[in-house]
Amino acid sequence: MDPKERIEELTALLKEAGYRYYVLDDPTMPDFEYDHLLRELENLEAAHPEFAAVDSPTKRVGGEAVSQFEKVTHPVPLMSLQDVFSMEELNDFLGKILEGDPDTAFSVEPKIDGLSVALEYVDGQFVRGATRGDGTVGEDVTENLKTIHAIPMRLENAPSRLIVRGEVFMPKKSFEKLNARQEAEGKPLFANPRNAAAGSLRQLDPKIAAKRGLDIYVFNVQLAEGVNFSSHRESLDFLKNLKFKVIPHKMLHTVSEIDEEVISINENREKLICDIDGAVIKVEDLNQREALGSTAKFPRWAAAYKYPPEIKPTVVEDIVVQVGRTGVLTPKAVVRPVRLAGTTVTNATLHNQDFITQRDIRIGDTVLIRKAGEIIPEILEVDLSKRPEGTRAYHLPENCPVCGARVEQDEDGAFIRCTGAECPAQLSRNIAHFVSRDAMDIDGLGAAIVDNLIEKGLIKSPADIYYLTLDDIKSLWKSGSKAAEKLLAAIEASKQQDVSRLIYALGIRQVGAKTGKVLASAFGSLDALMEASVEALTEVPDVGGITAESIHGWFRQDQSKHMIERLRQAGVNFESRRVLTDDRFAGKTFVLTGALSKFTREEATEKIELLGGKASGSVSKKTSFVVVGENAGSKERKARELGITILTEDEFLEMLQ
Repeated sequence: MDPKERIEELTALLKEAGYRYYVLDDPTMPDFEYDHLLRELENLEAAHPEFAAVDSPTKRVGGEAVSQFEKVTHPVPLMSLQDVFSMEELNDFLGKILEGDPDTAFSVEPKIDGLSVALEYVDGQFVRGATRGDGTVGEDVTENLKTIHAIPMRLENAPSRLIVRGEVFMPKKSFEKLNARQEAEGKPLFANPRNAAAGSLRQLDPKIAAKRGLDIYVFNVQLAEGVNFSSHRESLDFLKNLKFKVIPHKMLHTVSEIDEEVISINENREKLICDIDGAVIKVEDLNQREALGSTAKFPRWAAAYKYPPEIKPTVVEDIVVQVGRTGVLTPKAVVRPVRLAGTTVTNATLHNQDFITQRDIRIGDTVLIRKAGEIIPEILEVDLSKRPEGTRAYHLPENCPVCGARVEQDEDGAFIRCTGAECPAQLSRNIAHFVSRDAMDIDGLGAAIVDNLIEKGLIKSPADIYYLTLDDIKSLWKSGSKAAEKLLAAIEASKQQDVSRLIYALGIRQVGAKTGKVLASAFGSLDALMEASVEALTEVPDVGGITAESIHGWFRQDQSKHMIERLRQAGVNFESRRVLTDDRFAGKTFVLTGALSKFTREEATEKIELLGGKASGSVSKKTSFVVVGENAGSKERKARELGITILTEDEFLEMLQ
């Protein structure tokens, strides 16, 4: 098939599959098939960029990062709603409207706990998206909104100009996955989906937002040139026909019906894909809305009923400590089972030692508990009047409850971590780090294989990778010995990696890939680094006091010594091959952009560093040279704007020689 025709066919097919999956929640294509077709489209568009559609599904992964968000003045203000906090207040609001017109119909819908945005379309094309801000002026977050699959990039049969309002949120499943990633990477957890959604939508790099799994419900037409609606439902049907993901809603007439629906939404909130914090009640008829008008702050035709947070007492029966994949010790309260926000709660997060100390939480205490953000059970306070005699203040252990290694406090004091190099709780993550691309670069040791090896007891330390045999691993693949032999070859080849990679692979706190290279160049071998004093370490450029203490302490742990000795016996290289050829690039910063044909990014970076220079991922006033390959894009444009020297690959090669 002609490439242009195939690109058009794949684009239409994937857009329809995406609409059914993200908007209708009715997937018709298996994920594997979708991913396979998306990869085919990516390859075709790379070979024939002139045929790629502006709204291609391949463009939903995030564009270039921005330095700041531009201000946007909303053509139609995004007003907030008056809040009501009791049925009496709600019925008073309804009564005033029904007194003027007893036949008034109302729309009742869940109040999504997210961030309000305006989406603008011109001639059917999505051109801009902005946050609500203060209702009059918001921020341009167009690139981040493009990563939300439920937002159509192009509309068929749309008005020449259309602005719609929606609520961006993070689904509960996306929130759980995000926090699992945060924990695996040793980063702080998000307290609730709304905070996570807010942080994601305001990321300067859209590629980060693209990974967060954001979603949206659209609930209002702000402006539609040449189109008139008589009712709210008519406008929502219009949006639904344009393939927007429209807020669930019901049209009701009486106070009792509305009260029942508000209660029903609350009782069934656990079944929703996202958090809600109330219900919204709006007059259906748009002419009646206009007649009712607005105050300086709120429309008189709508109200938001806010559900009160459910708080209940329970008893702390025990405090247990879990060790996460990054070694963080997390205390958890085991509480007497209590029904809360639709589920039975048996545990509550205690965050860290500071949280426990500030509230003086002890085993045996009666506490008040709620679900923070309707997701995570959290202890609010202790009822001291019910504290049993003889209770003791709780302190986290000084040694890891899993492996017995000493624990240490993070530099910011928030978390306490296990320092054991072979701690079983951290084993999966430690191995994933050890074999990663910038570390020992062992291709084929994916998460599923690693977990399988751990379950079988074949590896209890990253060093054990080098003692695996063909008999140990050939049963892990359907293809048997062939895949196993390939993995063993990759493991054997990794023994010859430069020691800078090994230093990074060890997973020492504060030691990244760059610091690994600096240490390898400074000490020449792992043995010399092991013997270095704190004073000697702090003399190395880019190594501060905290990092020096971390390195020095790590090498003196029994588990570290055991792992190092096992690596030595396996024949892993402990010597540095990173010898500076000369320092011609000293003080110079290079940025590599576009597709390089004469070497990989890693090879080019290595050459720059061995000549005393630095490689950076972004262009700034401090950049010395920008090396451009094919399809260089925005980095080349920015370099020209800043007057930075631009080099072709051939010119860069001349500098190297």
